[in-house]
Amino acid sequence: MVIDLKTAHRDLWRWCRAHDFAGDDPYDALNSRLLQATPLKHSRIARLVWTQLFKRSPLNWRRLALVPAERNPKGTALFALSALADYRRLRTVEADTDACVLLDDLLAARLTSRSGAVCWGYNFDWQSRSFFAPRGTPTVVPTAFAARALVEAARAFGDKSYLQTARSACDFIMSDLNCTEGSDDEVCFSYSPLDRTRVFNASLLAGEVLASVGGLTGENELVDWGTRAARYVVRRQSEDGSWGYGADDYQSWSDNFHTAFVLSSLSRIIRALTVEPQKEFTTETQSTQRLPREFVSEAESALRRGYEFWRERFFLANGWPKYFPDRLYPADAHSAGAAMVALTELQWLDPGALEFAEEIACWAFENLRDPRGFFYYQRRRFYTVRTPYMRWSQAWMMYALSRLIECQNPDTSGY
Repeated sequence: MVIDLKTAHRDLWRWCRAHDFAGDDPYDALNSRLLQATPLKHSRIARLVWTQLFKRSPLNWRRLALVPAERNPKGTALFALSALADYRRLRTVEADTDACVLLDDLLAARLTSRSGAVCWGYNFDWQSRSFFAPRGTPTVVPTAFAARALVEAARAFGDKSYLQTARSACDFIMSDLNCTEGSDDEVCFSYSPLDRTRVFNASLLAGEVLASVGGLTGENELVDWGTRAARYVVRRQSEDGSWGYGADDYQSWSDNFHTAFVLSSLSRIIRALTVEPQKEFTTETQSTQRLPREFVSEAESALRRGYEFWRERFFLANGWPKYFPDRLYPADAHSAGAAMVALTELQWLDPGALEFAEEIACWAFENLRDPRGFFYYQRRRFYTVRTPYMRWSQAWMMYALSRLIECQNPDTSGY
């Protein structure tokens, strides 16, 4: 059975809305009421093992372990981005309503940082290799995707209130996150206020927020800090064109979707800083500073090299998205969705980007799509994990399908 993009988009939207955009997440196992009732909740090792057990299992044990199905703020941001792409394409009352409802839900999920700025976090305790973030800890990744949705909403609806909230997220980045400065013109932002990790895609997402908001409002300070974040990542690109996950030795590995994040954010930063500020959003009289010509060249060169490595090493000819460059498995919907989104961002770099995005979509339809319309988590060598993770799989595929359909109709996109 051949599934086209619009049919897959419609069926997935209906399935997600029927579940109120709430569901399970690969990292929500620490929400288990069973675990929380034991002393194991205080053990770093137990938290890591418990999370990986639920994440990797072909069976979903969450209901037995009393893990509730919830909304995830980053997932809500991705669904809002999807709805905004649909609105730009359709310009209907229904599309307008869908986008505004999701944006309202996103705003309702916002947190307030120690400095008083707007931010977002995850709806579960999260244990990484380097630090522990309790549920509701403000973190840069969900904040960045929320800000991306708000910036796009401001542009789509001409509503300054959305941009004002995104501007407050810039204050969170500047005031609450920890900074590592590689040199006078570089900066790396931490993942949260609790750590000092140097994660490339996370810091670059912070830079994207600063550059996107500053590009609209004409605030040179935001533009400058966004540029510094971009320099830090660009100058730590490997010789083969790849980027590791982060700057430390234990973060040297590279994967598909984090590379896609780097490529997308770097492209958005270049674009944000090479357009004129919009008068209705400008808060300063001066024009936005332009990136130095030599850095524009440096950034575009790094983007091209990174894109070539990513296309060559992370995919098979039929669109199969590999998780790591040297391994065929696992292949998951998150990698597919993030890749499709990145390709819509990079069509200015590669005229064949949209065609390749369609090939990835077709592979996902054939290998990960359930007849009910949602997408499975991962295809592994000997089995498929069919758990329908809402943020990880559905939200990313929803965003990807909406953007791809929008880009196929450039006369109505308005983007």
